Amino acid sequence: MTSLHLRGTVLPDGDVRDIWVLGDRLTFQRPSGDVTTVHEGGFILPGLVDAHAHLGHHADTMAFDPELFAAAARQYTGDGTLLLRVPGHREPIPASLREDAAVPRLVTAGPWLAWDGLEDLDDLQTKTSDLAAEGVAQALANDGWCKTYGDWEFDRIKTPESVLRELCDAVHAVNGRVAAHCQTAEGTRAAVLAGVDSIEHAWFLTPDLLDVLAARGGAVTPTWTGFIGHVDNVRTKPEGPRKDWFLGGVESLRTATVDAWEAGVTVLAGTDSLGHGDVVAEIGHLVAAGLPPAAAVGAACWDARRYLGFQGIEEGAPADLVAVTADPRVTPEALRHPSLVLLRGRPAK
Repeated sequence: MTSLHLRGTVLPDGDVRDIWVLGDRLTFQRPSGDVTTVHEGGFILPGLVDAHAHLGHHADTMAFDPELFAAAARQYTGDGTLLLRVPGHREPIPASLREDAAVPRLVTAGPWLAWDGLEDLDDLQTKTSDLAAEGVAQALANDGWCKTYGDWEFDRIKTPESVLRELCDAVHAVNGRVAAHCQTAEGTRAAVLAGVDSIEHAWFLTPDLLDVLAARGGAVTPTWTGFIGHVDNVRTKPEGPRKDWFLGGVESLRTATVDAWEAGVTVLAGTDSLGHGDVVAEIGHLVAAGLPPAAAVGAACWDARRYLGFQGIEEGAPADLVAVTADPRVTPEALRHPSLVLLRGRPAK
């Protein structure tokens, strides 16, 4: 078997190393047989991660379309985003897409699950009176995750902490994890105290909650991409509680993004996109919020991979790599122009 050879500065450690790709695995030991050098110089890092994507759903109906999914997934592959967490999808992801060599590796969570006491939900969510049982079923049927809601409308009832705790305890008992949509102070607090693993959108986090989340190895996914484009428009709206809630939530996120990182909470980069999400732009939003560039890139790369249970660049790891000419820890925009993308050991670019 012919192996591929790369040499460059390997991130995040920053050591210049030789890497060989044999099939779908990496090794630092030169294998026997023929070798083809595909990259020399520059920087080599694990494939990027979009940790909150809903690709494949029609924007108007939210119907799931495998063809839309495949098209968006291949765009992700082309720009070097090689791992996607999909926390909520209307239908199971077909096995043919999971096995497609051109589609990034997937971490899925099944349908959006909501406690049936939440009001004003649309038909996107699956409402249930037994959130714990549904959460366990979805965690077992997917990749160990389920997705729920700490809240929905800002001025309506929130999911009680006791309901969320029952869900978390049940899912954790089968070695699964829970992600929760949180955009109110009450919903966020209940989710953190109940044991939710990954706080999605993460509005109104406070230092005491971040300490709790850090102590159990939790994560926040700010999804700046989903909000930042609406801020200027919302500022033009009449004064009122909804405007205060939105602008206050985004402002709280600006503080919490950095506070979470400083507290030791894993920060994940997620675009909240229904199609192809721009992960490099999300990295830029994290930097604009105050994260050091290296930490922001880690949120979309090595830190995200570790949190989701995937290896980085290490002996025997899956051969999902991106090479760029400039150091993205200094200049994240370098990630827009990968000179090489390897997915499952095959060149995608």
